[in-house]
Amino acid sequence: MEQLEKDPRDKDFKRSWVNSSVFLFYLQVFCVLAFVLGGCYSLYTHRYKGKPKVEVPANTQYTPQYK
Repeated sequence: MEQLEKDPRDKDFKRSWVNSSVFLFYLQVFCVLAFVLGGCYSLYTHRYKGKPKVEVPANTQYTPQYK
C-alpha cells in the first residue's frame, strides 16, 4: 500500500487553526497568570508597614494646651 505524503503546510501556524488556537489559549493563560502574580508581588512589596510615630503639636490636639 502506498502512503500519501502529507502537505507540510498543514503544520503551519497560519493554516492550522487547531494548533494556533491551542497555542494562543496557553499563551493567554500564561500572560494572565504572570500579570496576576506580578500584581500580587507588587502589592506585597509596597504593603503598609504600620503606623509611624508622629509628633503632634500640643496646640492642635482635641484639648489644646497653650503656653
